[in-house]
Amino acid sequence: MYYTSIFTDYFKTYLKTRMTYRADFLIEVVTDLLFQLTNLFFILVVFLHTNSLGGWSIYEMLFIYGYFMIPYGVFTCFLNLWSFNERYIVKGEMDRILTRPAHNLVQLVLENMDPASLFGSLTGFIIMGYAWFHLDVSFAWYDPFVLQLMVMGSVLIYGGVYILITSLSFFSDSPTGITPMIWNIQNYGRYPVDIYNKVIKFTLTWLLPFAFVGVYPASFFLDKDISQGFALLTPVVGIVFFSIGIIVWNIGVNRYKGAGS
Repeated sequence: MYYTSIFTDYFKTYLKTRMTYRADFLIEVVTDLLFQLTNLFFILVVFLHTNSLGGWSIYEMLFIYGYFMIPYGVFTCFLNLWSFNERYIVKGEMDRILTRPAHNLVQLVLENMDPASLFGSLTGFIIMGYAWFHLDVSFAWYDPFVLQLMVMGSVLIYGGVYILITSLSFFSDSPTGITPMIWNIQNYGRYPVDIYNKVIKFTLTWLLPFAFVGVYPASFFLDKDISQGFALLTPVVGIVFFSIGIIVWNIGVNRYKGAGS
């Protein structure tokens, strides 16, 4: 109840702030959607030159991309820590966070949440529905519940990986991090991993498990035998990587000595 009340207060403040500059809010939403649609356009261009990609049809690829957008939108909304290094370490705002009673990571999540990103998740859901309509795939009564479980697992994977990467800021004085590189790697997860070589496939499955935020969980609904076994591991991998991220984060916070003068 304590954290729920804090979340409610932060969310009300967010709405008041964004509604003060409604045009800015609308531009942000439209810009984000255009960015996602640009990536979608790239997939469509690829299929202008081929009928399948590694045995996957265009509608299967659209389905994967649609799923990819759902957990990514939720992650960006609630775990948006892109500017952590510069704002909280370099500028010293982490000191302010540590003087408050709520858990430091919860405060960071609430301060940087971006509900506008959820429009990306909605767009992904629409793309999934469109692709499903064109696929000869049966719909089971438990699919909505499995989808929720898979999305939660994928969000935890996003969160775990990026919390882990963000935690490195506590151990390095460098104002730049490796987050941009990881962000580029995550985009490989929206394509079937069997089109990559063994090294990349292993990396996307076990080291930076972005295959579990796209192709693996999506394959469960597409009845793809090649990936269904991995799909069921999505929640487990999510819990494992999120736990690792939290552990490293707490170690980093304990190591943090405050902003220098």
